[in-house]
Amino acid sequence: MSAGSLPGVRVLVVEDEVKLAKAIREALRADGQLADVAITGEDALWMASATPYDVLCLDVNLPGIDGFEACRRLRADGVRTPILMLTARDAVADRITGLDTGADDYLVKPFDVGELLARIRALARRGPVQRGTVLRVGDLELDTATRRVRRGDVDIPLSTKEGQILEVFMRRPGDVLTRLDLLEGAWDGGYENRSNVIDVYVRYLREKIDRPFGRSSIETVRGAGYRMIEG
Repeated sequence: MSAGSLPGVRVLVVEDEVKLAKAIREALRADGQLADVAITGEDALWMASATPYDVLCLDVNLPGIDGFEACRRLRADGVRTPILMLTARDAVADRITGLDTGADDYLVKPFDVGELLARIRALARRGPVQRGTVLRVGDLELDTATRRVRRGDVDIPLSTKEGQILEVFMRRPGDVLTRLDLLEGAWDGGYENRSNVIDVYVRYLREKIDRPFGRSSIETVRGAGYRMIEG
């Protein structure tokens, strides 16, 4: 058992490659965690709904419904368990798709088992996203329970990941947030600081929460990062 292990954590591994699923399960058990295995997206849906898992490891390429769709349905059904997507797809567009369906982290195959265990422990420590309160910056409003975003009386539809990044901004209005701050707040360290994924999502947010309203609530702080103001 490793020094950072969390005994008693229960993980559902959804992976159709039997040898890999077995290896992950054995590594989890050696780390002091409890592990169940499912091989289809359909199995993942009923098992995750029926059992209070601490983390779901969800492969993208599954027989039946794939991991993206399984993740989307789990979130739609109110399952708030942290999800780590496992996949051989390493394109930025694929990572964004996985995160937008509701995943919390993304690990590309082949991966180091030690890194997998560390990410699972990080997600388990965080626990399910708790129902929270309404955040407001000026006339911009985010209900952290329903994920509803409004500016004034206008609803603004956002993807899951856009909403998570917006929440990081709105919990620290006026603060300069580095890309690493935003990555850690929305991805649990799943990306390196030099990744451009934050810049991509900030652009998405500006197009949705600012531009249609003639606002500039997300400022670029040159050489430092971004800051949210009332705008």
